[in-house]
Amino acid sequence: MPNDILDAIDQRILAALSRNARMPLKELAEAAGLSSPSCAERVRRLEERGVISGFTVDLDLAALGYPLQAIVRVRPLPGQLHIVERLIQEIPEFIECDKVTGDDCFIARLVVRSMSELDGLLDKIAERAETNTSMIKASPIKRRLPPFR
Repeated sequence: MPNDILDAIDQRILAALSRNARMPLKELAEAAGLSSPSCAERVRRLEERGVISGFTVDLDLAALGYPLQAIVRVRPLPGQLHIVERLIQEIPEFIECDKVTGDDCFIARLVVRSMSELDGLLDKIAERAETNTSMIKASPIKRRLPPFR
């Protein structure tokens, strides 16, 4: 869906919800310059159109006991693509994974409590794939809205 289908009010609603998905409807309506019923209808239409596919929570992974995060590039060995994909899906410490073009087939985000835990998790796929791991030092850009044009 082209972004030009979103008018300024829809954009204000999405911006407000991206800052706080649990914002009370009254506050959301004020941020959008609408009445509460009109705002609720706009949100409903954004959901129906698939613009909003869900509401989420932003977790502090370190507070949950995962002080380390890594980006893991995964290149399955020949004939192992589907098996490696299933293995990644079955390891809960892989919290995100994208199937990509290029030399690597997957780029995944992994959370761990220690470097030894990282080694143990990567060992689970080592017989079926090559991996290249980069530890995350900081995230200067958190997930954000794309530009509305």
